Amino acid sequence: MAEVSKHLNEWIDREAMAETMIPLIGRLYRENNVVTGIYGRQLVNQSAIDILKAHRFARQVDEVELPISETLPLVQALTTLDLGAASIDLARLNSKFKASGSAVLEAFLREELSEVVGRKGQGRAEPQDVVLYGFGRIGRLLARIMVGHASSATGLRLRAIVVRQGKGNDLAKRASLLRRDSVHGPFAGSIRVDEENSAIIANGTYIKVIYANSPQEVDYTAHGISDAVVVDNTGIWRDQESLSQHLQSKGAGRVLLTAPGKGEIKNIVYGVNHGQIDNADTLLSAASCTTNAITPVAKLMADQYGIDHGHVETVHSYTNDQNLIDNFHKGERRGRSAALNMVLTETGAAKAVAKALPELAGKLSGNAIRVPTPDVSMAILNLELERETTKEELNRFLRRESLEGPLHSQVDYIDSAEVVSTDFVGSTAAGVVDGLATIVNGKQAILYVWYDNEFGYSAQVVRVLEHIAQSEPPKFPKV
Repeated sequence: MAEVSKHLNEWIDREAMAETMIPLIGRLYRENNVVTGIYGRQLVNQSAIDILKAHRFARQVDEVELPISETLPLVQALTTLDLGAASIDLARLNSKFKASGSAVLEAFLREELSEVVGRKGQGRAEPQDVVLYGFGRIGRLLARIMVGHASSATGLRLRAIVVRQGKGNDLAKRASLLRRDSVHGPFAGSIRVDEENSAIIANGTYIKVIYANSPQEVDYTAHGISDAVVVDNTGIWRDQESLSQHLQSKGAGRVLLTAPGKGEIKNIVYGVNHGQIDNADTLLSAASCTTNAITPVAKLMADQYGIDHGHVETVHSYTNDQNLIDNFHKGERRGRSAALNMVLTETGAAKAVAKALPELAGKLSGNAIRVPTPDVSMAILNLELERETTKEELNRFLRRESLEGPLHSQVDYIDSAEVVSTDFVGSTAAGVVDGLATIVNGKQAILYVWYDNEFGYSAQVVRVLEHIAQSEPPKFPKV
């Protein structure tokens, strides 16, 4: 009985600390524009259980659970520093504090966060109007992320969505699809419908619903929207000429395509080549979900080991482009039932990597297999390296980069014999390396990379939006 009581009491103590942490996290968020998280898992607006689960998740990275008894004093100390806008990873900050050998937490924090100490919420970017053209799987997830960040320092302000008028209760049905999601669960908050003004109000964010059949029909200025970034989620227009239609809409300033761009349109994989974005770029692409999953890992491998050549096979969840049951489809094989078949198809993702990493041009081939799962995919990178390595050395390198490297927001790492695809639903990383599956034979390395092709990709798109808006808050601890 003593052992039983011990575990229960420990749980009650941790739960109490999480409950103590909630108002402190909220105060930092609303008064200081500080977003706190643990390895990419945001703590703002989370329950005590969710906070404890985030601490538990840290064991997948650090191999031990992150003690809330260590992070609570961190949060308490942060509230005393009058911080300016920032994004703070408590797990990394705690690790850096312990590694520093400092005995005084406040002194360490003042030095580590000196850039924002005493700024009292300053640093929040000027609001950037964003319009979602299309409101499908990616559009709705982008809406969820931006609404969730609305009161933070990101500066992105979702103002409208543009869709074609549907039959009967269109507005209520679109609001319901935002509220409920079979894969990603219920919306975290409150959603109301303003039928009279054709709007959806999500957690206080007023989103105008504009009905139009083409970009030329839309005048955003009529709704008080100016210099907006229009995010095209339809994928209908991918080249410069057709995508430029959006720029003919009054109030549109830039266009970001959530599909691979053709021709001279820059394909941006955040973390790899977002620095190529110029103020003069009015048409941009956030590439594809698979390109975003492959490219950061490929960059790490190319920089560390060199890549002579390779092949990428993607095992991809089915999408709305496929048929539920057998029917005509213009694409080869895609007319067969997505729910019943593995469907071999081609992917341009391997070649698209070269648009972000020119040094890999002509070095990668690729194919794809669509499988009967609704979300989360896997990329298998079979690479011939320029120098030999071992599984242990390669995994140590990738794990270290996922923790401390400049691509730590894009590349995650896991070392578990029990994870399956559903465990990665909601992952904000572009890709997650499965360390146990890594195979190395001299210069040949085979890497297995999980990715939430919906949410992880949407997180990457939002990062590109933040960069366009120049609204990225400084991140701590510094990498």
